[in-house]
Parts: sequence; C-alpha cells; structure tokens
Amino acid sequence: MKMLVTTPFQRDPERLAALERQFGMQFLVPAREESSASLIGDVEAVYGSLTAEDFAGARQLRWVQSASAGVEWMWKVPGLADSDVLVTNMRGAHAATIADHAFAMLLTHTRGLRALAQMQREHEWGRLGSAGRLMALKDLTLGIVGFGNIGRAIARRGVGFEMKVLAVDCEVVPPGEGVTEVWPMSRLDELCRVADVVIVAAPITPSSRGIIGAPQIRAMKRGSFLLSMSRGGIVDEPSLIDALEEGHLAGAGLDVTAVEPLPTGDPLWTATNLIITPHTSASSSLTSELTWSILSENLGRFLRGEELVNLVDKHRGY
Repeated sequence: MKMLVTTPFQRDPERLAALERQFGMQFLVPAREESSASLIGDVEAVYGSLTAEDFAGARQLRWVQSASAGVEWMWKVPGLADSDVLVTNMRGAHAATIADHAFAMLLTHTRGLRALAQMQREHEWGRLGSAGRLMALKDLTLGIVGFGNIGRAIARRGVGFEMKVLAVDCEVVPPGEGVTEVWPMSRLDELCRVADVVIVAAPITPSSRGIIGAPQIRAMKRGSFLLSMSRGGIVDEPSLIDALEEGHLAGAGLDVTAVEPLPTGDPLWTATNLIITPHTSASSSLTSELTWSILSENLGRFLRGEELVNLVDKHRGY
C-alpha cells in the first residue's frame, strides 16, 4: 500500500520509516518542487489534505488522513463529499495544548502580564495603575463556542479555575466536564450576553463562517474577553478591532486569522489589547505524539479492513 504525504508537517523520516517497517507499506513524500498530483495516480491513501487537482488524478484513492482536526480544505474539492473516499482527522490530538494556550492568553490579560513584563524590562518595581486592573477568574462565566474535544478541554480548565462554564454547539450533546449547560447555536447571542469570557473552538464550515460578528461582539459585556482558537473566518475581525479600540472589550486573543500568514500592516497587528499568535496553539510534543499515534492506529485498521477512528462526516465538515 502506498500513502502520499501532502502535509508539510509530520514528515519525520525516522517516524515514517518505522511505520513503513511496521506495516509493510510505502510513504511517498514529494520533493520540494514536486507536485503531489503527479504522484497520486496509484496511491490508496493520503496523509495531509487534497486539492481538486489531486482528487481529479486519483485513480485508487480510498482514504485521506488529515494531519489536523480541521478539514476545511474539503470544501475546495468538488465531488469528494459524495465519493467513497473516507476522510479521518486528528480530532482530540490538539485539544489539551490548545486549551492551555487559550488560558495562557486569558491569564496574560487578566493578570496584566504584558504590562508587568514591560515594567521588568524597565527595571521598575511597582503596581499597575487603574488602567491595568487585575482580575481573578473565579466566579466569572466562561462561554465556549463549539463543544467538541477542544471545547471540552477548555471547559475542564475553566472549571479548574472555578468559573461557571456554558457552551453552545450545533449538535445536541450532553454537558459533561463540569459545564452547566450546552445550548443550541440559536442561543449564541444569549451566550455572548452572559459570558465574561467567550472562547471560540468551533470548526470552520459554511454555517460557522462569520458567526461572531458585530451583533455578537456588541452583545458581549463591556470589559469582557474574546478568544478565537480554532479557525480564522469565524470572528469578524473589523468588528473585533472596533470593539477593542472603543474599550467595549477589555482584551482579545487570536491564534487564527482570516488570512494566514497575517499580512504586514494588517490593523490587527496594532489593535489595542489584542494578543496574536501565529496559529501555534496546537503545537507541543504531546500533540506530535498523539498525531503519530492516531496515524499509526488508522494505518493498522485500514490495512486490516477495520473501521477507522476519527471518521469525518464529509457533508458536515467535521
């Protein structure tokens, strides 16, 4: 069996070689300037994502193992959703690290760490003035948009900080993880009104694009916080900037943006009280180990003809 590697990540030659020996299969890794479409003709599986050109040239393809939890690339591949090709993702591998990253951003805001770091650089021993008001997380309400694996990991941490945790999700799912209630997406505006902190952990799909727009941001409490951890395009960025500049929001954090890399000169770079990280919230040694584990598990299942883990509903996009 041949598996084409299209992801620019997870290309560790030693890991790939070990899997080849374990399963008696072959990985095809395109050279730097080589087109994946030129290699896909007789492969049965892909590790990474597909382009429309790849899919058009695939004659034996049966399975795509996404290298990430998000599979928004599928919307750009006509015919894939209605085909017999299975798609699996890395659901669950990134949850713990992304949740850690979200709270790192939140605590940076609530504990004034950026201002305090500047005081350290200036060798200044003192306290933050009223403009740098410090907050505790205990008894704040955390609203989570998207209650999948990442949302649940965020919820566990929120409960650990003694926050009240609510969530909205497009599916009917039980609360769990100490969450008070999981509401349908029709109550998103209500979630925004009652939460002190809103964290976006939903996948990007045609129905989730732009759901955190001006009405939702303006519905949030004055002095609240908005963090987006899943995919750019869910939060309306101009509306976020306006709310930050006007002081309606006390702070925000974006690990993802609508355009990546974020262009030089984009107004997000200089927005007031905004923390930007370059889509790195999932990165950790733990994530890496878990992704290799999922790939290995699914390789064995595929070769044995068993049901794969982390199957994606290709019509829903998650």
